[in-house]
Amino acid sequence: MFDIEWLKPGVFLGSIAFALIGVLVFWICFIIVDKITPYDLWGEIVEKKNMALAIVVAAMCLSIGMIVAAAVHG
Repeated sequence: MFDIEWLKPGVFLGSIAFALIGVLVFWICFIIVDKITPYDLWGEIVEKKNMALAIVVAAMCLSIGMIVAAAVHG
Protein backbone atom coordinates (compact mmCIF):
# COMPACT_ATOMS: atom_id res chain seq x y z
CA MET A 1 0.00 0.00 0.00
CA PHE A 2 2.58 2.59 1.12
CA ASP A 3 5.92 2.51 -0.62
CA ILE A 4 8.70 3.13 1.85
CA GLU A 5 11.52 2.23 -0.52
CA TRP A 6 13.33 5.49 0.26
CA LEU A 7 13.70 4.49 3.93
CA LYS A 8 16.02 1.60 3.11
CA PRO A 9 19.61 2.43 4.12
CA GLY A 10 21.07 1.84 0.67
CA VAL A 11 18.55 4.09 -1.05
CA PHE A 12 18.87 6.78 1.60
CA LEU A 13 22.68 6.81 1.55
CA GLY A 14 22.66 6.77 -2.25
CA SER A 15 20.42 9.83 -2.26
CA ILE A 16 22.71 11.63 0.16
CA ALA A 17 25.76 10.71 -1.95
CA PHE A 18 24.17 11.97 -5.17
CA ALA A 19 23.07 15.18 -3.44
CA LEU A 20 26.62 15.80 -2.22
CA ILE A 21 28.04 15.06 -5.67
CA GLY A 22 25.52 17.48 -7.20
CA VAL A 23 26.42 20.25 -4.77
CA LEU A 24 30.13 19.67 -5.36
CA VAL A 25 29.76 19.80 -9.15
CA PHE A 26 27.62 22.94 -8.85
CA TRP A 27 30.20 24.64 -6.64
CA ILE A 28 33.05 23.75 -9.00
CA CYS A 29 31.10 25.11 -11.99
CA PHE A 30 30.35 28.32 -10.12
CA ILE A 31 34.02 28.79 -9.22
CA ILE A 32 35.01 28.25 -12.85
CA VAL A 33 32.49 30.83 -14.04
CA ASP A 34 33.67 33.24 -11.34
CA LYS A 35 37.29 32.81 -12.47
CA ILE A 36 36.58 33.37 -16.19
CA THR A 37 34.62 36.58 -15.68
CA PRO A 38 36.76 39.71 -16.02
CA TYR A 39 35.67 41.17 -12.65
CA ASP A 40 35.03 40.10 -9.08
CA LEU A 41 31.44 38.83 -8.89
CA TRP A 42 31.23 39.10 -5.10
CA GLY A 43 32.57 42.65 -5.06
CA GLU A 44 30.24 43.77 -7.81
CA ILE A 45 27.13 42.25 -6.23
CA VAL A 46 27.73 42.90 -2.53
CA GLU A 47 29.89 45.99 -2.40
CA LYS A 48 28.71 47.88 -5.49
CA LYS A 49 25.10 46.61 -5.27
CA ASN A 50 24.98 45.63 -8.97
CA MET A 51 21.41 44.26 -9.16
CA ALA A 52 21.59 43.39 -12.86
CA LEU A 53 24.66 41.22 -12.30
CA ALA A 54 22.98 39.61 -9.30
CA ILE A 55 20.04 38.59 -11.49
CA VAL A 56 22.37 37.19 -14.16
CA VAL A 57 24.33 35.21 -11.56
CA ALA A 58 21.08 33.91 -10.04
CA ALA A 59 19.90 32.74 -13.47
CA MET A 60 23.29 31.10 -14.04
CA CYS A 61 23.05 29.33 -10.67
CA LEU A 62 19.57 28.02 -11.48
CA SER A 63 20.75 26.83 -14.90
CA ILE A 64 23.81 25.04 -13.54
CA GLY A 65 21.66 23.52 -10.79
CA MET A 66 19.13 22.19 -13.30
CA ILE A 67 21.87 20.69 -15.47
CA VAL A 68 23.57 19.03 -12.49
CA ALA A 69 20.23 17.72 -11.20
CA ALA A 70 19.39 16.22 -14.57
CA ALA A 71 22.85 14.67 -14.88
CA VAL A 72 22.77 13.18 -11.38
CA HIS A 73 19.18 12.01 -11.65
CA GLY A 74 19.34 10.14 -14.84
